[in-house]
Amino acid sequence: MPNWAATRPRLMVVGMAPGMKGANRTGRPFTGDFAGDLLFKTLDQHGFTSGEFGNRADDGLQLVDCSIINVVRCVPPENKPIASEVNNCRRYLLATLKHYADVEVFITLGSVAHNAFLSCFDVRKKDYKFGHGAHHKLPTGQTLLASYHCSRYNVNTNVLTPDMFSDVFGAAREILNK
Repeated sequence: MPNWAATRPRLMVVGMAPGMKGANRTGRPFTGDFAGDLLFKTLDQHGFTSGEFGNRADDGLQLVDCSIINVVRCVPPENKPIASEVNNCRRYLLATLKHYADVEVFITLGSVAHNAFLSCFDVRKKDYKFGHGAHHKLPTGQTLLASYHCSRYNVNTNVLTPDMFSDVFGAAREILNK
């Protein structure tokens, strides 16, 4: 599954893997499933998109100052990646991070994406603990923000509310506006 990015993104959203009924079907990250509905609404709310989100790859929606990537490139069995899949895809993640070296803020969606992302840096994960709303400064000077994943399960169980999710993207916008 390819990444999706503005020409020079300043924000990078780091997801877990393409969804079987969403991105795998539509060919665009977070498009065609519940998680994408919340993600794109929130991105729009904070000025990271232009155009109308129609929940399909040809809807004309464009990312603004933003990119969306996944730590695993293929749909994993049971829709949840295992360690070997994360490890096998790390080279693609590293290449993406190198290609978009000017990104200022990263938002990881869920602990799997968070820990896989951190494995690309020479850091101790315990010093960059995952928690919703956590802010970390990476050794590169870039900022890492963490959010619970915007899955239907997390939203339906109130682990994550739309306001909580929006707060993380609001924090990213504040950092980028400074």
